[in-house]
Amino acid sequence: MASNIMKEFRAFAVKGNVIDLAVGVIIGGAFGKIVDSLVNDIVMPLISTLLGGRIDFTNLFIVLGTVPDNVPRTFDALKRAGIPIFAYGNFITISINFILLAFVIFQMVKIVNKIRLQDEVPKPIPPTPEDIILLREIRDSLRK
Repeated sequence: MASNIMKEFRAFAVKGNVIDLAVGVIIGGAFGKIVDSLVNDIVMPLISTLLGGRIDFTNLFIVLGTVPDNVPRTFDALKRAGIPIFAYGNFITISINFILLAFVIFQMVKIVNKIRLQDEVPKPIPPTPEDIILLREIRDSLRK
């Protein structure tokens, strides 16, 4: 019984789709970190500069609860203190991450599709069968 399960699992695990999915998940995780860095280290500073000052979207929030006197009014301190906050700035940052990630993936798919089209060799047209050629000759001679 256990050996059948192991055989079935082995057959499942070595299928191309499962391996491709695993590779995609691993690359996707690493790619997500690259996009996070792109947004946090490149895009957001540019947006801040264009808007005339340092804007940190993650610190844009509305406090929904009572803040004790000893808790600073920063995003991290309020989160650690368990005070409910409406963190719309964090949502803006994550939305920008998503838009950039979707755009980059779109561009990558476009490039891969273009490469695939270039790699496809057109199938040669098979020669016309001899009986068809003979029938065409008969048709053409009957038209005369």
